Amino acid sequence: TVVHDGAAGIARLGAQAFDIVVTDLMLGSGPDGLAVLAAAREHAPAAKVILVTAHSSVQTCRQALQEGAFDYIEKPLDLDELRAVVSRAAEHTAQRRMIRELKQQLDEKYGFENIIGASPSMLKILDTVRRVAASDIPVLILGESGTGKELLAGAIHANSRRADKRFVAINCAGLSETLLEDELFGHVKGAYTGAIGERAGRFEHADGGTLFLDEVGDMPLPMQAKLLRVLENGEVVRVGSNEPVRVNVRVLSATNSDLAERVRAKEFREDLYFRIKGATIEIPPLRNRRDDIPPLIEHFIARANQTHRTKIKGITPDARRVLMAYPWPGNVRQLRNTIENMVVLASGDRLSVDDLPAEIHHPPHDLQDKQFGQLAGISLEDAEKELIRNTLKMTAGNREQAAGILGIGERTLYRKIKEYGLQE
Repeated sequence: TVVHDGAAGIARLGAQAFDIVVTDLMLGSGPDGLAVLAAAREHAPAAKVILVTAHSSVQTCRQALQEGAFDYIEKPLDLDELRAVVSRAAEHTAQRRMIRELKQQLDEKYGFENIIGASPSMLKILDTVRRVAASDIPVLILGESGTGKELLAGAIHANSRRADKRFVAINCAGLSETLLEDELFGHVKGAYTGAIGERAGRFEHADGGTLFLDEVGDMPLPMQAKLLRVLENGEVVRVGSNEPVRVNVRVLSATNSDLAERVRAKEFREDLYFRIKGATIEIPPLRNRRDDIPPLIEHFIARANQTHRTKIKGITPDARRVLMAYPWPGNVRQLRNTIENMVVLASGDRLSVDDLPAEIHHPPHDLQDKQFGQLAGISLEDAEKELIRNTLKMTAGNREQAAGILGIGERTLYRKIKEYGLQE
């Protein structure tokens, strides 16, 4: 579709869907290319906008990249270069559409709506969930604290033939052997001081359904032996009783620790380890799947608006870029709490850099060092090389994300990668 001025382009963007927009920066006396970019961000946020500009306006285009432009091309126009940039934009659009459609299919068929994220790694995890859910094999979910292990366990249960029965969760961290035994197996009247009546444990409560053992790696060793017996013979014995009770429970487990290493250190029973790891799903930390951060932000804004009756319309590109660059040691849980606090305390109708908590906008030095490496005492050239290397590592090699975080165009990043010999 061809139009001859900015006003016509903006009008067409409001009336028709486009995947790619190529616009000159200077468009006469009316709206310029930046106005077209703004209209595209409003009406077609997924569209890739490519700016064409004279050398004198390159700095303006670089700023436009930070506002969501896909790339820019300098005049005089090289048609081969234009074809290459448009082809790359088309590939990005096609890949994102494929991922979005696959996620929608999984949502509709398997009820994964509450698991937000459309990165390839999350789609692979959801496909694994779909396949293991139909069976009764135990599943071990690995991941750092805050990555959503319980949410994933709930999705496995919801897609299993036990979905009409209970999903019961217990966190094993910080519980003594005595308390954990009582929680899991229950007790009879008089089993100990204060036991004034009978009480069914979590295994009995989950009979016919699913029991989720969160942070199973922190379970005391003596309790591990008792759990293993239950898993092997399907019987629990309440505290203070000698009579076994038959239970039919599928056990899902999760941990943020290295269970194999704990087995080697004699801190976790090897036989229990192999018993609970029938299938293993590892959720990557949020810093390794940054494609999921934008949809998570939008989801948490919508949820906070509903909870607190606020009317936040979205987030500015600058604030989103800061959130994309932050390493998120607390993962999705930390991002959720951050967005909720920003929504409640926001001064305008869009979350901005001014609304960011100080620890996010200016992270502690230990997080900065962990994220970007120690850059003091080296030349600017070496510092730039190290910064690009660490940003590429942080984004798992995603050059589009890395360029956005660094605030440079993808073509500039490609040139720097080649110049510094950073090709994979």
